[in-house]
Amino acid sequence: MNGPIRHLAAAVFAAFAVLVGAVTFLQVIQGPTYRDDARNLRVLTGRAGAERGTIITTDGTLVASSAADPNDPQQFTRSYPEGSAYSHVVGYASIIFGSTGLENSQSAALVSDRDATISGVINAILGGDLRPKGLRLTLLDNVQQAALDALGDQRGAVVAIDPSTGAVLAMVSTPTFAPESLLGVNAGPAGNALEADESEPLRNRAIDATYPPGSTFKIVTAAAALEAGLAGGGTTFPDDEELELPGSSATIRNYSGEVCANGEMVTLTQAFVSSCNTTFGALGMLVGAERLVDTAEAFGFNQPIPFDLTALASVIPNASTFVNDLPGVAQSAIGQRDVQATPLQMALVGAAIANGGEIMEPYLVSQVFNSEGRVESEAEPVVWRRAVSPATAAALEDLMQKAVAAGTGFGAQIEGVTIGGKTGTAEIPDEAPDVWFIGYGPIGAADDTPQIVVAVVVEDGGSLGIDGTGGSVAAPIARAVLEAFLAGPG
Repeated sequence: MNGPIRHLAAAVFAAFAVLVGAVTFLQVIQGPTYRDDARNLRVLTGRAGAERGTIITTDGTLVASSAADPNDPQQFTRSYPEGSAYSHVVGYASIIFGSTGLENSQSAALVSDRDATISGVINAILGGDLRPKGLRLTLLDNVQQAALDALGDQRGAVVAIDPSTGAVLAMVSTPTFAPESLLGVNAGPAGNALEADESEPLRNRAIDATYPPGSTFKIVTAAAALEAGLAGGGTTFPDDEELELPGSSATIRNYSGEVCANGEMVTLTQAFVSSCNTTFGALGMLVGAERLVDTAEAFGFNQPIPFDLTALASVIPNASTFVNDLPGVAQSAIGQRDVQATPLQMALVGAAIANGGEIMEPYLVSQVFNSEGRVESEAEPVVWRRAVSPATAAALEDLMQKAVAAGTGFGAQIEGVTIGGKTGTAEIPDEAPDVWFIGYGPIGAADDTPQIVVAVVVEDGGSLGIDGTGGSVAAPIARAVLEAFLAGPG
């Protein structure tokens, strides 16, 4: 064989190698990505009637299942027995609109391997179970339903977490929607109507919307001062009607427009209990931008939250943004200006205090089980980050307890149970405020008594509009969720 022929043969072999490699890459490596892409209508059409795994809550409530067609055992109909109660968390798997929620993020487990994909064939050859797997969630049905009922027709969200493990006990966003209305080839009109609805029922406000946290952010500001040793509960500040901001004509006033105590001096404890803007604006300038931002980031701001669903990051501007801008520091210290947070993030702020300063990674899926009900994998609690020291967490717990017992959080009081919390009424120019409450309990019970942290946000002052506050609107919602948890299932 002469040289030119050898070169030609080598080129042909190289071309075949490249071709085989490209096909292998597309089929084996990229195949699942193309297969699960919402735009792949051929595969989605083929899977429209395929079996998907069961989803249940931790207490056994069925929230998603597939039933075989009596006339065609190979065709299945997906149903969501609890309707809209779990629509944002569980999501939907639609031939037209793709998939959302856990139906999307856990599709690898929920989807049957009884198809002609390379992964399905390999699984069959290896003797694997081709039937879809099921999910057991951390959610408690009675707590989920209590959150949904308490929010009612208001726009907002509730997130409830076990602070010791990170297990999400409830996640509700309102308004909600009926997931089954988005299934099937005739779902177009219903889906288009939901997408066009100005109230955004398809948005999961618990993780996919950010709000100014208002006075709930004072937990972070107080933590920054306590960690730095710059102030304690007994530290006093001038009790003025308004705080003049250096280098600016702007001022900070208390929500009531009055002084918080006697008009002379007010302690940090009194200021926290009464949610004094003037005091915390001054405290923010005392702490400084760098410490304030560092502390917020220790709680998880400006960080992606490790979670079963994609969540927006909560934000506070970088410290360099506040150079020569003390007014901006003061306004950020009371949860205004450019500070934005999701309800999930603020639930984690509360969870840090309840858990001695440590934040656990939040999670929704506690177990994955096979078609025979045998558990194949189980979530383990994982520490995400340390927000504050145990001593600071204990000091903040004392402040939050007093805020509910004798302050703005009175609406969360439960007879015979010690609850800690913090209200927030985030002012928005020319609009009604977004109102907040973060609370948890029971405080001071036996060490093995489960606790729950609840974060509530209601847009536009809720049903009270411009007169709505965190204490009057959000705190009673949190109380209903806390009471459901304390009452237990049944």
